[in-house]
Amino acid sequence: MDYREEMRQLRDYLNEQGYLYYVLDAPVIPDYEYDRLNRRLEELEAQHPEEVTPDSPTQRVGGRILEGFTPYSHEVPLESLQDVFSAEEIAEFCQRMDTALGEEVIYSLEPKVDGLSVALEYRDGVFVRGATRGDGRVGEDVTENLKTVRSIPMTLPEKLPRLIVRGEVYMSRQVFAELNAQRELRGEALMANPRNAAAGSLRQLNPKICAERKLDIQVFNLQLAEGKTFSSHAETLDYLASQRFKVIPHKTLSGTSAVQAEIDRINDQRLEYPFEIDGAVIKVNSLSERKVLGSTAKFPKWAVAFKYPPEKKPSRVLDIVVQVGRTGVLTPKAVLDPVRLAGTTVTSATLHNQDYIAEKDIRIGDTVIVQKAGEIIPEIVEVDRKQRPDGAVPYVLPETCPVCGAPVRRDEDGAALRCTGAECPAQLLRNITHFASRGAMDIEGLGPAVVQQLVESGLVSTAADLYSLHAQEVAQLDRMGTKSAENLIRAIENSKANDLSKLVFGLGIRQVGEKAAKVLAAHFRTMDALAAATVEELTAINDVGAVTAACIVDYLHQPQSQDLIARLRAAGVNMESTAAPVDDRFAGMTFVLTGELSAHSRKEAGELLEALGAKVSGSVSKKTTCVVAGEAAGSKLRKAQELGIPVIDESQFLILIGEQEGDVDAVRALFSPGADAPDPVQ
Repeated sequence: MDYREEMRQLRDYLNEQGYLYYVLDAPVIPDYEYDRLNRRLEELEAQHPEEVTPDSPTQRVGGRILEGFTPYSHEVPLESLQDVFSAEEIAEFCQRMDTALGEEVIYSLEPKVDGLSVALEYRDGVFVRGATRGDGRVGEDVTENLKTVRSIPMTLPEKLPRLIVRGEVYMSRQVFAELNAQRELRGEALMANPRNAAAGSLRQLNPKICAERKLDIQVFNLQLAEGKTFSSHAETLDYLASQRFKVIPHKTLSGTSAVQAEIDRINDQRLEYPFEIDGAVIKVNSLSERKVLGSTAKFPKWAVAFKYPPEKKPSRVLDIVVQVGRTGVLTPKAVLDPVRLAGTTVTSATLHNQDYIAEKDIRIGDTVIVQKAGEIIPEIVEVDRKQRPDGAVPYVLPETCPVCGAPVRRDEDGAALRCTGAECPAQLLRNITHFASRGAMDIEGLGPAVVQQLVESGLVSTAADLYSLHAQEVAQLDRMGTKSAENLIRAIENSKANDLSKLVFGLGIRQVGEKAAKVLAAHFRTMDALAAATVEELTAINDVGAVTAACIVDYLHQPQSQDLIARLRAAGVNMESTAAPVDDRFAGMTFVLTGELSAHSRKEAGELLEALGAKVSGSVSKKTTCVVAGEAAGSKLRKAQELGIPVIDESQFLILIGEQEGDVDAVRALFSPGADAPDPVQ
């Protein structure tokens, strides 16, 4: 078969399977088969890049990191809706419509997705642009990120000259729960709710990160269709469904009582939707009647959004228990008398931290009002102090970890209390996963799933136990086998020779990242010297502040930490720095990288600069020392030129770091103190 024909068949087949999977939720082939065919298409496209088309499923995730989002003016404004909050207001709206139009009106009703509104533009059936709502008239171009939303079709069956549709991008409840579980394991801050998670994901400058978030969309409006006419909103939604869009569930009906009944039905079934909803939208169905009704300066007159009030019910605090999360944070939880809320039985509510408890003055025995924050997480809204029992006393969190007994410390930047135990069982999964991660001990094959199996099987209880594992034990784990087990044991053994900096980072000391670990290892040279360092000695080092120094001293003086380090030493893990002495030739200087570099990725170039003492920033300011501009440099280069910040090209950068022959002094003179700003790079 001709390669062009094979590529065409693969594209068509994979796009069809993607539609069945992501839009209709009716997959017909296993993931393995899809991935195998997709890999074949990638190989053909690498061999014949001139044959790559916009509708290829391989083009869903771009490789280029964006420098920012450009403004986009909506040709058809993305209007907001007037909110209503009661059955009386719904009845008034329906009466107003009937009076204005002189007949009983037919409405279209749909759930109101709690996400981020976007417009999608197609030309000749091909997706060309996507933008956020913004203020309704001007949003941001987020095309590259929207390409990663698999339920958005890249091409349409009917090739209209122009088509613009509006939809709501969201993160499903399931994906949100999985994302937060992963973030907790990595010790990252948890996302507050699915809407914030979706909005933050869609505004990631790296489309690959957006793709990892598995966003979805519900299309709910046709904004513009050149060469096509419709008579009703329902007709437009049916048309969009025929064009392979994932269309919002909707019903048409008439009469106030029917409208209210449908609003109540959506509310009763809201937990059955994969997305969060915060209301129901009532729209006049006829497009010609909408024109008659028109709009106010703020809202269309032909639609309203009914906002569901959060359901609140009383309960009683039976007890307050403290849980220790995977990052060591102590989280108090109220044990409640069971109460039915938003379709589920609630028996507990998070109390967040000591400040939250004190602010609301929550005590064991109190009668409290409970609701679900964002319809997901139960929370206590207020305390009914009139019903407080005699003898109820203020609650105070413990000073030691309830799991391991180590002292707890309040975070420097917040209200959280955190266990300081290096071997705390509650933190075991997170600690070992971090210890084995690429930036730390870099043990290939030891990801979160394998760590969880090792812990659950009782084979490891601290990171030091990794070094006493045997291949035959590991081979018994699910999906491992003899070969995989031998590879893992070999990777663990090889990690013993890592530089001290990787071990320091792998210990998971608060405030100590990869860069700080490298600085500490290069300065002290041995673990013993680092462990003996005082706060004063640590703060004398560039880039180590008082908070970081205190965290290091506290950690290294904990008995659990000392035991872990002793066991790692006994296992043969290297405790000395093998890196060259610190070269801080660019100490005190701030560099910004922009455009595409050929010799290194921007991340690699930044790491090279940081290794030489420089600070690498993502934005240009008056404090910037120099901008390194590669090909197709954009807004950062323009800002540097406006501020008179020195700019060097990639060739000069390579000379500067010693990877290319040239006059280093001449390049440094371009941005040394007192130098005139050079001519901008063209």
